[in-house]
Amino acid sequence: MSDQVYLNGEYLPLAEAKVSVLDRGFLFGDGIYEVIPAYAGRLFRLEDHIARLNNSLSGIRLDLNKTVAEWQAIFQPLLESDKDQYIYLQITRGYAPKRDHGFPEQAVPTVFAMCSEIKPFAGRLSGIKAVTLDDNRWQLCNIKAITLLGNILLRQEALDQDCAEAILVKNGYVVEGAASNLFAVIDGELITPPKTNEILPGITRDVILELAQANNIPCREDIIAEEALQNASEIWVTSSTREIVPVVELNGAAVADGKPGPVWQAMDQLLQAYKKSLS
Repeated sequence: MSDQVYLNGEYLPLAEAKVSVLDRGFLFGDGIYEVIPAYAGRLFRLEDHIARLNNSLSGIRLDLNKTVAEWQAIFQPLLESDKDQYIYLQITRGYAPKRDHGFPEQAVPTVFAMCSEIKPFAGRLSGIKAVTLDDNRWQLCNIKAITLLGNILLRQEALDQDCAEAILVKNGYVVEGAASNLFAVIDGELITPPKTNEILPGITRDVILELAQANNIPCREDIIAEEALQNASEIWVTSSTREIVPVVELNGAAVADGKPGPVWQAMDQLLQAYKKSLS
């Protein structure tokens, strides 16, 4: 992690960045966040990330109007041109003079950004173990809220079972991972659950669909029954910092032959080539 961070218009050392204990992000988790990869100093799909950011802000009724160029100007001093990194941006409703559930009338949002190096995710090439768990989170998973306790508890339950991710099940259908979107190859077709309030609208998810369509890989957005997932020939989880990670074991049973599959191999190559084409 870089020592320099951005906080409310200032760049300062991380150790000096402080917010009030009355900040609503600290008291209520009243805020949203965004994670934006940057490869060799170039932000990846910034416009899409800012569009998602604005949707999250709108979803919690927090007004903060900045253009893509204004956000880029904030982030650029935190980036290094010789590294793969990611920006973590967090915006809360800010300080209020008293603890009250209702929105304060004059609060100024707290805006914080920091930059960290993207470290290779263990299992990204060889595959990971996953477990299905009941989705007990709140109903607005499309908002990238900082109130992630539900996700944290579910992911920790997966870790406690020696799995790298929890794949969440609601009403008999799989929706996404605790910290990722979900793809499955079923009968030769790449399928991912559709965008609803039950999943985070992932940017990497959208890129994968674009690349699949452009390269004649059969794909669609559709619901996936838990039973169908158990019989999938490939399962992936995706996110901005992990990219595309194959699941080779689900609930203690091998997925197909227990190795990353051919569709994953093709898609990973397409994604890496796409990233290089933007540099």
